[in-house]
Amino acid sequence: MADIFQEIDEDVRRDQMLKHWRRYGKYVVAAAVVLALVAGGIAFWREQQERKAADNGSRFATALALVRDGKTAEAAQTLEALQVDAGPGYRALAGLRAAAVLAADKKPGEAVAAYDRIAADGSVEPAFRDLARLLAALHALDTAPPAAIDQRLAPMLGEGNAWRHSARELSAAAKLRAGDLGPARLAFQQLADDAAAPSGVRARAAELLAALGPQG
Repeated sequence: MADIFQEIDEDVRRDQMLKHWRRYGKYVVAAAVVLALVAGGIAFWREQQERKAADNGSRFATALALVRDGKTAEAAQTLEALQVDAGPGYRALAGLRAAAVLAADKKPGEAVAAYDRIAADGSVEPAFRDLARLLAALHALDTAPPAAIDQRLAPMLGEGNAWRHSARELSAAAKLRAGDLGPARLAFQQLADDAAAPSGVRARAAELLAALGPQG
């Protein structure tokens, strides 16, 4: 008798499971398919990203080789293409290298404009943007007044910025070039006395101070 009740109970449970499956089974299958697609999509996306990164790296290396070979026009085309379709990291590197090519071709105005575009690009890492500001100031040094140079360097002059000592050195150099000897001497003295400044920066500041001689 117990066996009969057990069989009946199993039949009832089986019928209930079949009813539930007929009602909800398609949703379960759909959910499983979606999960599989998502997992496959993530794997595909990762593979594509790795391939794209490898491709961008290869294209950047090709551009550098073209620069070394003196084929600046071809290098500029490759670097320009990278700035259009590469990720933020390689886009910044390509932009910096393209600007350097312009500077090497004796086109400082175009180089400064190229560096300014990188500095203004919010998708670029802050360190790259600051480097672009620094290089723009460097190539504008011969034509821009000290106030304009300081305006470019302002984001890097404060404590805590990785480029602050180079920025302060450029600021002092701009004052010296403009003939503002008092402010230039003070700026170089501060650099020479800054124990946190790189040794090369401190040495150059000390040499310039010696060349300037005592104030007055």
